[in-house]
Amino acid sequence: MRRILGLSAVVLLAMAGTARVEDKVEPADKFIDKDLSGWEGIMEYWSVKDGALVGYTAKDPGFNTFLCSKKTYKDFEMSFKVRLKDGIGNSGVQVRSKMVDKDRKKFTVHGPQADVGQGYWGSLYGEGFGGMMEPAPKESQKAVKQKDFNDYYIKVVGKKVTIKINGETTVDQEFGEAWAKEKKGRQALPDEGIIAFQLHAGYKSMEVTFKDVKFKELKSDK
Repeated sequence: MRRILGLSAVVLLAMAGTARVEDKVEPADKFIDKDLSGWEGIMEYWSVKDGALVGYTAKDPGFNTFLCSKKTYKDFEMSFKVRLKDGIGNSGVQVRSKMVDKDRKKFTVHGPQADVGQGYWGSLYGEGFGGMMEPAPKESQKAVKQKDFNDYYIKVVGKKVTIKINGETTVDQEFGEAWAKEKKGRQALPDEGIIAFQLHAGYKSMEVTFKDVKFKELKSDK
């Protein structure tokens, strides 16, 4: 049975860290608006209702597809609860990425992704961007509730990405030019890009739910 839930985006009131940061605060319900006017994708797969965003495929689309923000972002932090229904499927949140599908048929996105999926929860993966950038520690997967909601946190400032799953840090490092050189030609974290939610190919059907989404755009005064 397909059940569509919804999403009410809430602006974070505080951010971690001691550095002075000016907040570029967006009004409530403006990060992911109820009618998804600030987003684009294959809209039959995405719905907003009653405080959660749900991505659902009744059958395998045959390609990875994304709900993409029309706006680009630099520094930000966000948190949400996420669940793969019955533990089936694979998803994630693209950060500082770009849509490469010019004809808007598949909504293909390339760039870094905070991963959601069995064995990959909390990893930073380069979707069309060179593959795995930093895998989550294997021990961290024990804290994941495969069939229930998990607390997910992402912070991107400068070239640093921090990811936490259920309060446990899985990624916390710089992905700048020095890192890319050390990794033998890998691409550094882009300076700016879209945010996008993923529905992965390869499953007869899958449903991912993002709820209690909180988002704050950060603007450094450095």
